[in-house]
Formats: sequence, structure tokens, C-alpha cells
Amino acid sequence: MPRAAETTAPASLPPQGLPGLDPAFSRLVTAAETAAETAAETAAETAAETGGERPASRTWHLLDNADRLAELGLTPIGTVLCVHGNPTWSYLWRDLVTAATDAAIAGGPAWRVIAVDQLDMGFSERTGAPRPLARRVADLADLTAELGLAGPVLTFGHDWGGVVSLGWAVDHPTLLAGVLLLNTAVHQPEDAPIPAPLRLALRHGVLGAATVATPAFLETTLALAHPPLSAAVKQAYRAPYRGAARRGGIGAFVADIPVDDAHESAAELVRISTGVRRLDVPALMLWGPADPIFSDRYLDDLAQRLPQADVHRFEGAGHLIAEDVDYASAALTWLGDHTFAAPDPLPGAALPAGGLPASMFPAGVPVPVESARSAGHSRPEREQSEGWAASGQHPLWHYLDELQGSDDTALVDMAPPGGGAHRVVSWRLLSRRVRQLAAGLHLIGVRKGDRVSLLIPPGADLTAVLYACVRIGAIVVVADAGLGLRGLTRAVRGARPDHVIGAAPGLLAARALDWPGQKIAVARFPSTVARLLDISFTLAEIIALGADEQLPGTPGPGDTAAVLFTSGSTGPAKGVVYTHGQLAAVSHALHAQYDVGLGTGLVAGFAPFALLGPALGARSVTPDMDVTSPKTLTATAVAAAVAAIDATVVFLSPAALANVVATEATLSAADHRSLAGVRSFLSAGAPVSEPLLAAAARLMPGASAHTPYGMTEGLLMTDISLAGIREATAAVTTEASAIAAATPGSVTTETAATAGPGTTETTATDAPAGPGGVCVGRPAATTDLRISALDATGAATGALAETPGITGEIVVSAPHVKNHYDRLWLTDRASRSGVTPGRRWHRTGDVGHLDEAGRLWVEGRLPHVITSAAGVLTPVGPEQRLERVAVVARAAVVGVGPAGIQQVVAVVETTPAARRVGLAAPELAAAVRAAAGVPLAAVLVVPQLPTDIRHNSKIDRTRLAGWAAGILSGARMRRP
Repeated sequence: MPRAAETTAPASLPPQGLPGLDPAFSRLVTAAETAAETAAETAAETAAETGGERPASRTWHLLDNADRLAELGLTPIGTVLCVHGNPTWSYLWRDLVTAATDAAIAGGPAWRVIAVDQLDMGFSERTGAPRPLARRVADLADLTAELGLAGPVLTFGHDWGGVVSLGWAVDHPTLLAGVLLLNTAVHQPEDAPIPAPLRLALRHGVLGAATVATPAFLETTLALAHPPLSAAVKQAYRAPYRGAARRGGIGAFVADIPVDDAHESAAELVRISTGVRRLDVPALMLWGPADPIFSDRYLDDLAQRLPQADVHRFEGAGHLIAEDVDYASAALTWLGDHTFAAPDPLPGAALPAGGLPASMFPAGVPVPVESARSAGHSRPEREQSEGWAASGQHPLWHYLDELQGSDDTALVDMAPPGGGAHRVVSWRLLSRRVRQLAAGLHLIGVRKGDRVSLLIPPGADLTAVLYACVRIGAIVVVADAGLGLRGLTRAVRGARPDHVIGAAPGLLAARALDWPGQKIAVARFPSTVARLLDISFTLAEIIALGADEQLPGTPGPGDTAAVLFTSGSTGPAKGVVYTHGQLAAVSHALHAQYDVGLGTGLVAGFAPFALLGPALGARSVTPDMDVTSPKTLTATAVAAAVAAIDATVVFLSPAALANVVATEATLSAADHRSLAGVRSFLSAGAPVSEPLLAAAARLMPGASAHTPYGMTEGLLMTDISLAGIREATAAVTTEASAIAAATPGSVTTETAATAGPGTTETTATDAPAGPGGVCVGRPAATTDLRISALDATGAATGALAETPGITGEIVVSAPHVKNHYDRLWLTDRASRSGVTPGRRWHRTGDVGHLDEAGRLWVEGRLPHVITSAAGVLTPVGPEQRLERVAVVARAAVVGVGPAGIQQVVAVVETTPAARRVGLAAPELAAAVRAAAGVPLAAVLVVPQLPTDIRHNSKIDRTRLAGWAAGILSGARMRRP
């Protein structure tokens, strides 16, 4: 290290004018320095100090809102002790200090927040002496002793400050009430190298130059923010580190990273990481996954050690998560959800050197449903049952056991690997393969609670592997290719699987993008390719290993079964956690609603429903199609799938259905005969128009057409038939026509038609300008439904109610509603807020209303609600009216501008499609404005509206709103 690292300097206060930092919170505190904790540390300090005498005290700079709270006459209910990492300083915590103070002033709980500058860092004293990890933990204890902290105390750490704060937590159980963490680590996994940026900084000849002599390490860290930091905030972080003499602590921190067991801080790190496992207190981890240093593997390790922790991963955030997201509000929300009392004192007041022995800690929180390797991916399940008999449900593998001797068809693979004719799989073969795979997977180390990512195309292989994993209690991670490569990568990395089972495309992506987990191939590869892809086993090898079919015990209804990812249509795809009991309840709901069960032939153009076939006892098939593009499904492919299993039930997404109808002309007489045998037809995943459902019904004249409403978090919530849609539409049309006739100047069919020749259809339903929406019917047999009314800001703040005609967020409850979101504590909390205690409710994020007959009408998504000067507007109603204009194929209505005074803009696709983006022609614009029922600031035309990848149906209104705002502000006319 450069000699500058040994420079001493007194503590000082930060300069005035640093953005976001109130100087009133800064103070200097002098604390006596206790004896070193270890002999090694004593020797190191003795050698470094001149004269052989230890300084009696050290002076710290810290941020502290205690004086401000005292001025206000507020008594803190506890203390949050914040410790920064390297190379930041207490400035990192400025938002939390301010937000906690403001919350107390506003009448909320009064939390004292102390954010320290560690010695040799920030504006604290430059000691010129080595300060290894044990010394830094002791330093923090010296300071808190001087401050006279009393419980409850919660520690909050980031980066290397996370380790120091946890060291203090382990040593102070009589004060500790909880721990909070931003990106940090307490253990380096044996199978992973130290992160590349740190390896580079630790290299001989680089360490001193990069960390002390130059500000390279500091500048590299400041460049990790998402979005980039402002120039003023960067200057604030640089303020205490101007000049090599001020940066000695930065270099010393890097040098103190234990690279091996011989490092002087290695033993202390082990002591802390071991002690963390015994912390039986509430915990919160807020994480930025885009961190090149503390990646998700370190989150995994911490989640294993603190399985009781609430975890939230902020997609897009990185190492400087405190700058990337509003962590302060998240932390205060979490604090408000808990009641923290001062911990019970333990016998004896003094702490022995090195902290309390393990025998004095209470036992850690058990994790009954996940293995040691994957604990903490999701919180321990709250709901445990006495077993399947007590639950009154069948496990997902029930029919695989019951029909294991049957040669009847279980499933048909219309596009088997390698091509050729479709493959027919009997119940006997499927059951045997599932048992062999389950036994083989268990033999190679796949255990109950391990996460297994399945990157296999829909078909027999995927079905067999999925049920094998389910049978041994492994947690299947299903993130389908419909998310796109970027979305799939984000989902797989976020789920942190222990094993990945995939076909060639999935394994190639896993290798190229460094997805975690042991790799298992569906098919055999040449040895060189297998080594390149890091493949451990093939399915054929696993089947051979499991030939004896010796299976472990079965998982119970309360054990975690699956993580299913949402479509990502309104943001990054979210992992939705289901237990075995909840998935069994999904099967029961489908059976109860549509009589899908033993002997039913099921065609599923949406892979998740095909996977439920064996659980229902139904023979199933997925049509030959590109699952990443549902709109590629053709009518002949559906007819072939129906014929292959003599299907009586067909399920297709709206985008797939539209292309099936569009390719009707290719059907042969035999195809029509096959489709005539279908008895039930379902389409869901996005709103389905009556004309589209009616056209599909004409293809399947013997079928009852239905469009169920649901989401990944609850796959069947309501249902309505084509006849029901027509009944509901007729009722609304009659009411609206009566209102229009009684309202002078209202938009009628006749007035709309005068807007331009050939631009509108003559239909009475053009008249009303009410909330509109898509009618999705009444609650399914096992579902309850409520509405939380929107307030003037567009937020769903109303109490849950069933009052007709009130627009609000749709809230559902059913036995098959999701258990929770995976590592998305804030999202999960929001999905349950304001609901009836004691029941599992889910706030869907959809908005709509109930009519007088108890039918649900969906009006859009909560994030797409428009708040104009005239009031709150939901998008689907106006969009429906626009789509009645003859040349409009699809429409989106979005709001641009500040909330409360947003302007309404219509964006339309036309028939024929426009070649380029632009303002609508005057005739079209006039017709659209006349039909909309609301004032429009602009009408824009695009060749194609952006939609989600999975369904190709859900319009991305958020993206459109940003695009439209740019266009109307003079940006280049480009496609959204």
C-alpha cells in the first residue's frame, strides 16, 4: 500500500451544500477504543503504531436525527444503525435519515437513525493503522457503547458495511431487534471465484494504485448506478476522498477481503457468517440484481442463513441500490409492519471476547419445505396441512399412480424432437417414465425443495420431467420461451435454480448467459459439446439410474411445488409461488367449472394448461406451433390436434384464436368433422371480443364457447359463455341507448357516421360513453370477488365491496390463488393490502366493475388508468368504441402529461395497415374522435401496436404512453 494510506487526520464535518444532506444531522462523536479482539490484530496494531501506545479514543462522523426528534418532543421507539461499505460514506443513508424524520413529524413512528462513517472512511478520523474486520466490528461496538444505545436496535448494512453490521448484530443479542441489508455478502461460495472487479483491484501492483494513489476504485463504484448519478451527487460521494492521503481506508478495505483461509480476517468472517444463522429476529433484504460484485449467489447464501427474511429484488437496480431505488420508503414500510420490543436480556451483562458462544443463541428458524441449498428463495410456507387425506384433494400425480397399468392414451406429442410423425404416449409409459426420472433425479442429488428450471419445449419430455420433479418435491421453475431471451434470462437468474433441465436451445442460452444450476440435457450431445455446455447428465442416463423406481417420500399439500412466471406485459415477469395444495386446487377448479377430468381429450394451445392434463386424468395435446408466437397457430394444426386425441375441450389464447379464424379457409372436410366433435371451447389470457369468439364458435358448432378470466396468480377466477356475453352486451346496450336518447347532444350512430365516409359502422353501441369494458362473467365455483374503488388520483383505496357500478381494482379470493411472489416482498405486500384477514386474497392489478347481475367487466390495468382534469378514465371502454370504426383494427387509449391533468391520446392500427407512424388523416381522426366518447388530444396511427410476447394480445399501454408523449413533444416519428 502507498505510504499515504498510513496518514493520520482528525475527523471533520462534511462541507455545506451536499445535495440531499441536511447539515443538522451531522455530528462528531469521540469513543474510547477497546482492546483488540484477537492476538493477530493486536500484533498488527502494535507494529503499526508508533511509540507502542494505543490511542485512547477515536472520533467519528455520523448522521443522527436524535437531536431533531428531541426538539420535536418525540421519543424514538428504536434505533436503526446504518453502516456503509467501500468506498461510500454515511451520505449513502441520507434519504433514510430524512425520510424517517419526516415520517415522525407527520405522526408516524419515531425512529432514531444513526448512519456512521467508519473509521478511515468518510469524514471520520484517519487512524493510519490497519483495521481488519474484527477491529472494525469492535470499533462499531465502541461507538454504540459511547452513544449508550438501548434496544431495540436494528442494523442496516451495505457492501462491506453489511458484514460489519452483522458482526455487531451477532455480538449484541441483548439489543438486537432486527437486521436490514442492501447488497452485501458474508461468505464466498467455494464453487465461485471472487468477483472480477475485486480480483483486479487485489492484484499486486494494482491495489495501491487503483484504490489509494488514484480514485479509480471510487470512480468505478460511482459508475455502477442505474440510472447514472448526477454530477452533484458524484461530487458529494467524492468529497471525503480528495487526495491519496484521504483514500487509505478505501485501499485497506479492499486489502481486507479474505481471499483464502490464511487471511487475517478469514476467521472473523467465518465467525460472523456462522453467527448469522442463529439470529432469530425479523430481517429484510433489499437487493439490486444488476450488481457485478454482489450477485444473486450472495443473496442465496444470506437467504439460507436468514430464512425468515423478507426479500425484494429490484429488477434493474445494481450495487448502488440506495441510489437506484427508493429503499428508504421500503425500509420504513417494513419497520411499520413489525412491532419491535426491546429484546429480553440474557444472563450476565458483559460480552465475552469474540461475541457470545453458539450455545447461548436460540435455535434458528426451521425451513420445513425447502432444502438447505434453496432455502430463502421464498419465505417458509405459512400454511401446513396434515397431509393429502386431511386436505380432501388429490396430489398432482394421483392419476399417474391410478392409471399406471392403462394402455389408454395419456398425451400426444404433435412435434416430437427430431421431427417425424406425432408420438402417442400411454398412461402406462408416462407413469413409468415419471417414476424412473424421479428416482434417477433423486439419485443424482435433486432433493425436495431444490429448484429445477425447465427449458424444454411443450411435449412428452416436458410433461414427464415436470411430474418427476413434482413427485420428489423439487420445485419446478417454469419460465417459458414466450418471455423472450431477455425476459427468460432475467427470470431464470432471479429464480436461482439448483438444476437446469433443457433442450439444446435452452442449454446453449444457459451457457452463453451464465445461468446458474447443474445442467441436464434432454438429448445426448457429442462429448466435446457436452463439456462446452457443462452438461452433467442426460435424461436417458437419469432414466437408467432410476430403473428400480425407488422413490423418496411424497411432498405434502403445504410444500412449495412451482414458481410460474407472469407474462411481463406490465413490467419484468414476476415469479409466482404455488404450493402442491394450491396447484391441486387449480385442477379441482377446472374440473368443477368445465367438467375436465378422467377421459377428457384436451387440446391446449397454451402450454401451462397442457401440463395440467395428467393431473386432471385427461389425455392432452399441444398443437404444432411456435410457443413463442401464439399467433402462428393455424386452423389445420388445431384440427389435427383435435383428431389426434378425439378432443372434446380446446383451450387457445386470443392471439392464437385470431389466426385460427383467419386461416379457416385451409380446413378440409375432415378437419371440419374433427372440430365438430369439440364440446367446450375456451380462450383466455387477454380480452376476447364477441365477434372473435363467435367466429371460433362457428368453426366448432357443437362447442359451448367460454372466455374465463384469470392470471398467472389465479388461473380461473370468473367465466362467461358466448351466450352470456351477448346477454350482457344486450343489457348494457339497451340501458345505454335509453340514456343516450334522453341526453341532448350525445354521440349517436347517426352523428358518428357523419364524421367521414366509410369510417364507421352503424351500431347502436357507438352511443354510450360509460365505463365499458369486457364482460368476463361471474365468479367461478370456488372464487369470491370484490372491488376496491379508485379515488381521484386513480389509486385503489376503497374498501373491498360488491357494489354494482363502482370502478376499482379487482380483488379475488380462491383456494387456488398464488401463495406469494418470489423474492418480491413489496409486490406481494401490495397484492394483499387492505384485504380481509384470514383469507387468501389477491389484488389483480386489473380494474373493472360489477353490474347489477353480478357480472364482472374488466376496464384495463391499474397502471394504465388515466387521470385527466375531467376525472379518472379507464382505457378499455373508449378502446372498444374506437374499434367499432370500420377501418380501425385495434386501438389503445393512453394518457400523456402530468397526473391529474393528463391528455387522452388514441393510437390505432388500421385495416389495411399503415406503412408508417403518423397523425391520423382528417377523416379518420374525426371518426375516431366522434366514437371515443371522451375528448382526444391527438389520434396517432401505427403499423402495429406493441404487445406482450407470451400472448401477443396484451397491448403495452405504458410503452405507448411514453412513446406518444415523445411524438407530441416533437420527437422523431418512429414505431413504438
